[in-house]
Amino acid sequence: MTLPAFKQTLQSALPPAGLTPAQLAMWWDGKGDWDRSHDIAQEDHSRSGSWVHAYLHRKEGDAGNAAYWYARAGKPVFRGTLEEEWDQLTGALLLENP
Repeated sequence: MTLPAFKQTLQSALPPAGLTPAQLAMWWDGKGDWDRSHDIAQEDHSRSGSWVHAYLHRKEGDAGNAAYWYARAGKPVFRGTLEEEWDQLTGALLLENP
């Protein structure tokens, strides 16, 4: 799935079938449901899940916790806007598991 197609699914009430946990967490974040997204990311112990977890804590404003999760994901702390990071992170997740 492409990033534009993924964004289009945000118009639906339910996520598309077949998403990985990290993709699903980003889908719920895209819908504005930080808590649901965080619950999914917290249970995803993969590097991708850690990256999503980092983004969510950065979004929350908890830089220290975000830095921990970026390190767990093997990613640098993102310095752009949250919207830019959402696009970059979601796009990368879609490339990993199309």
